[in-house]
Amino acid sequence: MTMIEVSALGLAFGASRVLNDVNLQIEAGESFGLVGESGSGKTTVLRCLAGQFTHWTGSARIAGHALGHKRDRARCREVQMVFQDPYGSLHPRHTVHAALAEPLHIHGIGDQSERIDGILAKVGLNGSFRFRYPHQLSGGQRQRVAIARALILEPRLLLLDEPTSALDVSVQAEILNLLADLRERDGLTYLMVTHDLGVVAHLCDRLAVMQQGRIVETLSTDALCRGEARHAYTRTLVDATRHHGREVGEDAVA
Repeated sequence: MTMIEVSALGLAFGASRVLNDVNLQIEAGESFGLVGESGSGKTTVLRCLAGQFTHWTGSARIAGHALGHKRDRARCREVQMVFQDPYGSLHPRHTVHAALAEPLHIHGIGDQSERIDGILAKVGLNGSFRFRYPHQLSGGQRQRVAIARALILEPRLLLLDEPTSALDVSVQAEILNLLADLRERDGLTYLMVTHDLGVVAHLCDRLAVMQQGRIVETLSTDALCRGEARHAYTRTLVDATRHHGREVGEDAVA
């Protein structure tokens, strides 16, 4: 089954064109990466799918259902987003329990205590974390809470906006392994924005390369690692990654 189908997606802010004729097709259970330089439009694609931007043009379908230009509860149950900054995405005055209980309350879902304990265990945190505040957590623990909040409604699709870039390298590996395990265990579909081709090589099956609001190339991760990129911009990204001392295809974990 096709989980994401985007056709001719466009977006402008006044005279500034941000997305131009973006086309994507991502299958259920697939992990798909969006890469490119800052300002290329990667995160904007996620925000359109999440309903944060509503004035886009073109068409988008998730699990066969056409997306409207307004968010609704059904989309929230189907699609959730994990943000780059785990501290900024959590309310500083809300405990972990409050952060996880809120979506359950909004959607009228019972057994909150049992569900919160279960989702914390799934992301590698025990019940002692329930009544801590964000400032009492490490960066990796905050990101685990953010992932737990995204999963508490049992969505099938996670939109990941550079979920490890704000973390230390050793913690990045832990979060990437967690995401890989969750995807395998629950059959999740991922659409992940990242600058790091090493992360793509570790976590993604395929990727699309964006430049100036357009997708310039789509290829498998295996093809990327074999050096089979065709577009000059993709090859530039690969060369830049190697220049900074990390080979594409090198495991992102020890």
